[in-house]
Amino acid sequence: MVSRDKFLGTLRQSLMAYVFNLCGVFAGTVVAFQLGLFSMAPWVIVVYPGIISARGVIGGLLSGRLGTGLHIGTVRPRFSGNTKSFYLLLKAVVVLTLETSVAMSLVAMIFGIFLWGAKVADLFATLGVITATMTLALVVVSPLTLIVSFISFKHGLDPDIILYPVESTVSDVLITLCYISILSLFFLAGTLGTFVIILLCLILTVCSCYLLYKNRKEREFVKTLKESFLTLIFVAFIVNVTGSVLGKISEVVGARREIYTVYPALIDTTGDVGAVVGSTATTKLALGTLKPSLSAAVNHLNEIIGAWTASIIMFIIYSILSLLIQGIFILDVFIKFTALLLTANVLAVSFIVAISWAVSIITFRHGLDPDNFVIPVESSMADSMMTISLFIALALIG
Repeated sequence: MVSRDKFLGTLRQSLMAYVFNLCGVFAGTVVAFQLGLFSMAPWVIVVYPGIISARGVIGGLLSGRLGTGLHIGTVRPRFSGNTKSFYLLLKAVVVLTLETSVAMSLVAMIFGIFLWGAKVADLFATLGVITATMTLALVVVSPLTLIVSFISFKHGLDPDIILYPVESTVSDVLITLCYISILSLFFLAGTLGTFVIILLCLILTVCSCYLLYKNRKEREFVKTLKESFLTLIFVAFIVNVTGSVLGKISEVVGARREIYTVYPALIDTTGDVGAVVGSTATTKLALGTLKPSLSAAVNHLNEIIGAWTASIIMFIIYSILSLLIQGIFILDVFIKFTALLLTANVLAVSFIVAISWAVSIITFRHGLDPDNFVIPVESSMADSMMTISLFIALALIG
């Protein structure tokens, strides 16, 4: 049953978190005005969603584990003197960053061979650019995730609602800037740029191998890597579907910058809805206040409806901002563009809510840790579903 107070509480906190997705409009604006750089090679625009999703896999796992850990006491809201589980989680994140980078690159090349005639040189270029970008993002974004989780928990907010939406949005902005910086080094900086990219790749590789060797007997560390690797392989294929569809969208919309301006914010917010639904469900499951049954969704409606309503409000705001930024805000254009975005919202969010709920329940019932699966799976599928939904909405509305 829907409780007015619980619904409004979820709506309020979701909106607080989703407001950070306005930063995604900034990321999209950067992309919109860097279309020349994104057109320098066929793989550049195709792997962009993959890089965002790759960081989403890592950030989603970290956010989910921190949210649940803070609630049940296996993680303390501080950097020093924390628990063993906390430090093992951080070490696993470093190793997973390398695994994710390699997996994304290899699968991207498999798709590339069939879709745009990728060559061996493209494989090394993609691997180097993705790994270097992810290394920069690891250094910049992970500390931010920890800070947000600790501060929100200390101030009585629910990290299951606040953490991932804030982390994912700021992460998308930062990783977009990192990606553009690495692309600039790769295409424009000559030998020096290549040297910097190789150095970043080596640093991540050496650190990951060291941590893997030192912690190979730690059961929790190994369990995190094993369970996350299953998710990783699945996600790697999903996000390359996203990239392929985005490539098709770029062919359809051409230089319509208002589409590119809102794109990161759209996939952010869709993933955030799934994160709120999934994270609050996994915490309830861990606390024993929610039955591990698919039909128990009726007892989770406050979180579902509250998170979804907040996303609709944000999509309307994105429409206004995008048109204002591009200098084309006219009433009939606003109505049509908003209809386009809300159509994509209904298609994508309904699917993601179902996926988040199903993954949390099914993994819990099979004795797995839902936090290793829910956000990484739903966030990557959110990227794909929003991209596909946007493509469908463009076909329906124009």
